[in-house]
Amino acid sequence: MNILITGGKGQLGHDCAQVLSGSHAVTRIDIDELDIADSASVNQVADGTRPEVIINCAAFTQVDACETQTETAWRVNVTGPENLARWASANGARLVHISTDYVFDGKKTPPETYLETDQTAPLSGYGRTKLAGEQAVAAATDDFVILRTAWLYGINGKNFLKTILKKAVTEPEKRLTIVDDQYGSPTWSYRLALQIQHLLGHGAKGIFHATGEGYCTWYGLTRYFLGKLNIPATIAPCTTADYPLPAPRPACAILENRRLSEIHLNIMKPWQEDIDLFVEQFGPQLMAECGK
Repeated sequence: MNILITGGKGQLGHDCAQVLSGSHAVTRIDIDELDIADSASVNQVADGTRPEVIINCAAFTQVDACETQTETAWRVNVTGPENLARWASANGARLVHISTDYVFDGKKTPPETYLETDQTAPLSGYGRTKLAGEQAVAAATDDFVILRTAWLYGINGKNFLKTILKKAVTEPEKRLTIVDDQYGSPTWSYRLALQIQHLLGHGAKGIFHATGEGYCTWYGLTRYFLGKLNIPATIAPCTTADYPLPAPRPACAILENRRLSEIHLNIMKPWQEDIDLFVEQFGPQLMAECGK
C-alpha cells in the first residue's frame, strides 16, 4: 500500500512511519515540505506520490496559543484536513485523521468515560478547531477514519513526560507541582501507530477513540513514570485552579475505546503497561536527552 504521512516529523508521524515502512511504501513529510492549508500544494504533493492512504498527523497543538493565534489554528486544524480529505475523495484514497479528547467538555465524573457517540462540546479554541476539522473531513469524504486520542507521548519530539523528566533530573532540589484533578488516558504514540496499522488492515471507517486503557491524573502519571525510571523527586499535587492557563482543559477526558472493542479491533493496552515498555526501551535515551 502507498501511504502518505503528513506531520511526519512529530512523535506520532515518526512512529507511524516506523511501523508501516516494513510492509508499505511510506512517504513522510512535514511543514517544511508541505503546508496542508495550501490546497494547491496538497494537490501537487499528493498527485506526485499517489497515496492510497493519507495519515494526517499534522496539527497546531499548542493549546494555549490557539486562544490567540486563531487564524493559524484554523488553517492547520480545519482547512488542512479538509484539503487532504478533498484530494482523498477525488482520488479514491482513504484519510486517517488524528483528533483529540478536547472535543468534549470534560464535565463527566471519573470513572465515567466518553464514547464516540457522546455529544461534543469543546471548551477551548484548540478543541473547537479540532472538532471543526473532524466535521470538515466527514463532509468532504466518505472514506475516512477519525481517531480521537489523548495525553500522547513518544520518544520523538516534545511531550509532558519528557518535560517533567528533564525538570526532575536537572533541578532535583525543586518540588514538582502537578495537577491532580484532571483525568485522562496516557497514550504511547507507538501503540497508536500499531492501532492505525491494525485498522488499515481491516478496512474500518468512521470515528474511533484510541487511547491507553484505564485512566489517571497528571500527578498520578508523573509519579508512575518517574518511579519506573527510579528518579527521586519531590512531587506535590495541585488543582487546576492553582495552575491557571489561558485555555481551559477538560477535567475528565477519559475516552473509552468502545467502537474498536465492538468490532474486535482494539489493540490498545493499559497505560501502565505501555509506560513500562516505553521506559524499558528508551530509558537510557530519555536520560541522555536530559544530559545524564
